[in-house]
Amino acid sequence: MSGLLELLDSPMGKQLIGGIAGQTGNSEEKTADVLSMAMPLLMGAMKKNASTPQGAEGLLGALNSKHNGSILDNLGGLFNGGVDQSVMSDGAGILGHLLGNKQALVENTLSQKSGLDAGSVADILKIAAPILMGFLGKQKSQNNLDDANGLSSLLGSMLGGQPQQNQSLITSLLDSDGDGSVLDDVAGMVLGNTKKKGGLGGMLGGLFGK
Repeated sequence: MSGLLELLDSPMGKQLIGGIAGQTGNSEEKTADVLSMAMPLLMGAMKKNASTPQGAEGLLGALNSKHNGSILDNLGGLFNGGVDQSVMSDGAGILGHLLGNKQALVENTLSQKSGLDAGSVADILKIAAPILMGFLGKQKSQNNLDDANGLSSLLGSMLGGQPQQNQSLITSLLDSDGDGSVLDDVAGMVLGNTKKKGGLGGMLGGLFGK
């Protein structure tokens, strides 16, 4: 199963980065920076959501229908004609479901780390979210997964092989008991300063905590 790093480094990933960069008017380098941080975070949120029977059922339903991977079959057409509003709206819905009221904080944090303004980060995420779901849907189909356990294993394998910084962040999130203490330490490591509950630690504590 392909991990997220392999996805971003593949020909399809390069097409994805170039297409999103062109669509949002940002450099490919900055776009790649945002995607390399955002996609594992979104995948981690999916994994957390799928840890409940209701969340797993909802995600499986989406991957069996709207997000079955067909969006990946014509990325050239998607970007060459301009990403239409339905894709952006779909992405906004996915982000809202995964991140809830923490979405602005996620976008602002990625903005700080990438150097892009939060509006550009938001646009990148809106386009990336349906494509990430499509990639997950295609992987699910290729591996004949139809239950929560298989879905959890798939998400875990795709999160594997992250660079140390991402791996530390994701591991801390997924292993956290939600009290925020570990997350504050991770926030200090990632952002270079320690922000208590109101910062990245508090934001991720609320996002991934129990």
